[in-house]
Amino acid sequence: MFKKILIANRGELALRVIEACRQLGILAVAVYSKADQDALHVKMADETFCIGPPDARSSYLNLASIMSAAEISKAEAIHPGYGFLAEDPHFAEVCEESDIKFIGPNHKVMKLSGDKLATKNALKDSGLPLLPGTEALRTEEEARTKVKEVGYPLIIKAAAGGGGRGMRLVKKDEDLMKQFHAARREAEAAFGVPDVYFEKYLDNARHIEVQILADEHGTVVHWGERECSIQRRYQKLIEESPAPGLDPELRDTILDAAVKTAKILEFHNAGTVEFLVSGKDFYLIEINARIQVEHPVSEMRAGKDLIIEQIRVAAGEKLGYTQKKLQLQGHSIECRINAEDPLKNFQPAVGRLEIKGWPSGLGVRIDTHIYNGIFIGPYYDSLLAKVITHGEDRESARKRMIGALQRLELVNLATSRDLCLEILDHPKFVAGTTTTRFLEEQLAKAGMVK
Repeated sequence: MFKKILIANRGELALRVIEACRQLGILAVAVYSKADQDALHVKMADETFCIGPPDARSSYLNLASIMSAAEISKAEAIHPGYGFLAEDPHFAEVCEESDIKFIGPNHKVMKLSGDKLATKNALKDSGLPLLPGTEALRTEEEARTKVKEVGYPLIIKAAAGGGGRGMRLVKKDEDLMKQFHAARREAEAAFGVPDVYFEKYLDNARHIEVQILADEHGTVVHWGERECSIQRRYQKLIEESPAPGLDPELRDTILDAAVKTAKILEFHNAGTVEFLVSGKDFYLIEINARIQVEHPVSEMRAGKDLIIEQIRVAAGEKLGYTQKKLQLQGHSIECRINAEDPLKNFQPAVGRLEIKGWPSGLGVRIDTHIYNGIFIGPYYDSLLAKVITHGEDRESARKRMIGALQRLELVNLATSRDLCLEILDHPKFVAGTTTTRFLEEQLAKAGMVK
């Protein structure tokens, strides 16, 4: 097992890794920007290194500074978390060349999974259901030619990344070129590669993802599926596990497909395989080679710590259990509490946060980095906290979430709390019949989207 791990991240995820390290008797090294000098992960770590000014490009995305901190601290491994450099295959490769264990897949697998088109090509003969789509498109001529193969509606996607960046929905020909060029600009800004491709768009589909975990000895297990259809601009807001109302036979088929995908790609460590489900049809859309923001709902059902499992696998240990021995219990829901104003087109909120109420009790968990009086700046992700509830069934988890959010009182800044409460009480959510179009449609009815 490692003696020291550097955490190349910030916020609640950095705190999760620190906690996991303590459970395993490992020293935790935190890096931070000047904007985060008073952050909890800095206070809780065993060693700390300032790696630059507030701008992420000069700090959390500064590979040279992070590797220097790892060398000085003599860290044996680096946990990348999510966001920032977490899906950068070059980062993983530099770690490998520096004889520092990257806690995630190796750089070759990361490069493959990060390139959606390459992933689809690697799986094209697997028998797995893939959405109809094109190869990389670079010119208007290619776009106008290939659109005939896919048809409308279609989704434009960045070939080199995800997280909703570089994605555009196109329903008619007159919007194609405008969205094509906009997607290319956004893809280049986010990932350094402007390549995009077209994929068939499934209207009113469900977004289902499967948590996978694979050791380096050939064992691959899943921790069940997650329903991630409550999203806006392809950014998730509420997630739950298991997916409500999913046909049991279809569920088993999807779970098997996720494990098969991991085995074909020779995937190690934690990741998610993502699917779109329409009726009784499902399509594999991508694999994410990192820990996900919503992983706690899977942890609550599995009764295991996924961060600890990541570290164990990276250290070369066997999982020590098979799929049959992994018992998934109950139902879990997660709500993301973001510093943004839904009434102002989700404009980010900046300022000093005051905490007046905090939920607790059986089946209630909060993953967060905030504290009373913390200043929320404009530099990073707007996520303040993840509220997770667990119950024997979906309704008990839903009611616990409503109670938890009602007790969560954050003032001075606009947040997504009230929006989450409205969604939880909406008839379609109660019935478990929401799709990826649900939130946008409800916001449009309320005149809250532009």
